[in-house]
Amino acid sequence: MSFILEISVESVAAATAAERAGADRVELCADLSAGGLTPSEQMMLQARENVHIPIFVMIRPRPGNFVYDESEFATMQSQIALARRAKMDGIVLGILTERKTVDIVRTRRLVDLANPLPVTFHRAFDDLADQSKALEDIIATQAARILTSGGAPTAAQGSDRIRGLVETAGSRLIVMPGAGINAENFGDVRRRTGATEFHSGLGTVLPYGSSDSARFENEIRQIVACKAQAF
Repeated sequence: MSFILEISVESVAAATAAERAGADRVELCADLSAGGLTPSEQMMLQARENVHIPIFVMIRPRPGNFVYDESEFATMQSQIALARRAKMDGIVLGILTERKTVDIVRTRRLVDLANPLPVTFHRAFDDLADQSKALEDIIATQAARILTSGGAPTAAQGSDRIRGLVETAGSRLIVMPGAGINAENFGDVRRRTGATEFHSGLGTVLPYGSSDSARFENEIRQIVACKAQAF
C-alpha cells in the first residue's frame, strides 16, 4: 500500500527541494522553530508560482497556546481568505477552548470559510487529554485530517495510540502521524500506525533553518523509497 508524504517547510527553496526529492505535499509555514506560523502573502504567492505539488498553508497567528481571542480569530479568518486568493490547496489550523477541548464551533466556522479547501487540525490535538473525544469533535467540524504524535513527544513513541485513532476514524477522517519522523524510523512508524499519510519536518535530523539542502533532499528520498517496499 502506498502513502502520501507531507513535508513542512519555511521557505520556497525548501518547498522546491521537497518537491524535487519526491514529497507529495508541503505544509508551508513561517518560523518552524516556534511550531509554525502563517507565512506572508509574498511567500504563498512565490510558493504557488514555483511549486507544483499541493501546498497546505499554516494558519496560526502567533506562537504559544491555541486558545485565541476574538481579534486573533478574526486574523485567522483573514489569513484563510488570503490563502484562498493565493491558490493554496489546503489549510492547517487548530483552535482549543480554555477548558482544553476542541473549539468545535469556531473550528467549524473556519472549515466552512476554507471550503472547498480541506482542513487539517494540527498538533493542538496533542494538547488534549481525551483524544478519543477530541477525535469525534474534530470529525464533527468536518475537518479532513488530524496531524498527531498520539500525545507523545514523537510519532514513533505514540505509534500505538495513533493506530487506535486510525482504526477509530476509519474513512471518516485521515489521521496523519507527525513529529520526529525521519528516514531511519519511518518504516517502523508506518508499520505500527497503519496510517496512509505522514508528516515530517526532519527537525530531528536537520536543525530548522539549515541550509544543507542536499541532506534535506536525501532524507526525503529515503522515505519516498519506502513506497517500493512491501508493507
